[in-house]
Amino acid sequence: MFDRLRRWIGRRVLEIGSGIGNLSAFLVERERVVLTDTREEYLSRLRARFAGRPNIAVARLYLPNEHNLGVGERFDTVICLNVLEHVADHSGSLAAIRMLLAPSGRLVLLVPALPALFGTMDRALGHHRRYTRTGLLELLRATGFRVPHIEYFNIAGIPGWWWAGRVLRRETIPVGSLKLYDALVPLFRLERFLPWRVGQSLIAIGEAA
Repeated sequence: MFDRLRRWIGRRVLEIGSGIGNLSAFLVERERVVLTDTREEYLSRLRARFAGRPNIAVARLYLPNEHNLGVGERFDTVICLNVLEHVADHSGSLAAIRMLLAPSGRLVLLVPALPALFGTMDRALGHHRRYTRTGLLELLRATGFRVPHIEYFNIAGIPGWWWAGRVLRRETIPVGSLKLYDALVPLFRLERFLPWRVGQSLIAIGEAA
């Protein structure tokens, strides 16, 4: 995933929904990095994991209220991966993110795609929605972003997510399925060359207009 996003990420970065820092670990050499989450257990793990790095700060952030971040700065990049679908007010959240960006700054956004896949797995994870390409474009433009790039990601995950969440109506992915999925990860580099364009997720780049 990071390989698909790398070229859009600048030097002063805010990550929304950092979790335990799996993607954050790829950002440690940036000039300034602020990692955020809403849960104290994740914030504690982030502080411990990146302790001793003066370029990295950890803060609590609840969308759509950007004012509670309290860092008083603007960023050239905001990374928001698998977060927006959890927020009831996604329009307000995107407007708040835009306020955190410097002029011409970029939002690097990843959201679940294909509403037809919405099922028990999404409900268990607290998702409010899955997105269409057209709907996401309209939402970003309506909240003040230009969209120079949008693409589907993770075609390999579609069958398993549909089968588990729509047919078997499970709320978690079985361990065996996760191991199979991990084995397929190297193939993700090839999916951009496929003749069709579809995926379990959408990657969108929004530039602050």
